[in-house]
Amino acid sequence: MSIIVPKIEVVDRTTRSIRYLEHGWPTELCRWHAHEEYELHLIVATRGKAFIGDYIGEFEPGFLYLTGPNLPHNWITDDVSDNSVALRDMLVQFSHESVEKLATGFPEFAQVRDMLMSAKSGILFEGFNATFARGHMESIRDNEGPERILAFIRFLVRLNEHAEKRSLSVAKLFQPEGGSKHARIGMVVDYITENYKEDITLGKAAEIANMTDVTFSRNFQSVTGHRFVEFVTRIRIGKACALLYASDDPVVEISQQAGFRNIANFNRHFLKMKGMNPTAYREAARKDLFPDPDAEMTT
Repeated sequence: MSIIVPKIEVVDRTTRSIRYLEHGWPTELCRWHAHEEYELHLIVATRGKAFIGDYIGEFEPGFLYLTGPNLPHNWITDDVSDNSVALRDMLVQFSHESVEKLATGFPEFAQVRDMLMSAKSGILFEGFNATFARGHMESIRDNEGPERILAFIRFLVRLNEHAEKRSLSVAKLFQPEGGSKHARIGMVVDYITENYKEDITLGKAAEIANMTDVTFSRNFQSVTGHRFVEFVTRIRIGKACALLYASDDPVVEISQQAGFRNIANFNRHFLKMKGMNPTAYREAARKDLFPDPDAEMTT
C-alpha cells in the first residue's frame, strides 16, 4: 500500500526564478498536490486543517510553512459558512537549483541551505510575526527583477534566524548529505527504513555505522536531530500513517505491520506525535482530503 497519490503540479519558471501566487477560498488551486519546487506558504485568513506529507494539524491566520520538493500538501478551510474569502493564501515557489547556485557563489548562504534541507519534511515557523511575514510576501509580490530576488533572500534569512522551526512530516524526515559521518548515519537510516518491522537495537545500528555505541548515539542525534529510539518510532509511525491513508485494514493490524508489538504502545506513541488517535487521523485524512467517497486510492 502507499499514501494517497497527490496530483503532480508542474511550475513554469522559464521567465522567473521564483513564482509568487495568492488566492482565496474556495479555489481549484487548493488540492492534494506536489511539485519539485520549495514553497513558502502564509495563511492570511480562515482556520482549518493543514495536510503536509503524513502530518495533519490545525492552521489559523498567520501560520507560515515551508514545504520541500515533491512533498504533498494542502490546506483545507473548515466549512463554517458559505462565504468565500478573497485572499487566504500568499505563497512563493522556488527551486533547489536556484538556492544551491546562490550558496555556491556566496558561502555565507550555506546556513539557509541547511534550513532548506530540513524543509524536505516540511517546517512550521511557530510564533513568526504574522505582520512581518505578510510584509515580506508583499515586498516579493510588489517588486520585479533583482529587487524581487533581494526581497525573497531577505525573507529566507529572517526565517533561518527564527528559532522555533517545527518539523512536520515523518515521510521525508532525513536525507543524508555528503561527508563520511553523514554517509554512515545515512546507511543506518536506510536500514531502519527498510527493516522498521524488525527489532532494531542501538548496538546493531552502531555496528552498521562502524562506530561504538556511545559515538554512534552522539553522532546520530547531531546528524538527524533525533535520538535513535525516537527516530525508529517516528519512522514506524510514518509507515502507519501511509497505511491509515490508503488501506481499510484494522488499526491493530496496521500497528503490527508498522513494527509495533503492542497496540497500547502504538496508540500512545501515535497520539503523542500526531495529536490524535489513529482512527481520528484516518477519518480526518479521508474526510478532508477526499470528501468524495469514490475518490481513488492506490495500492
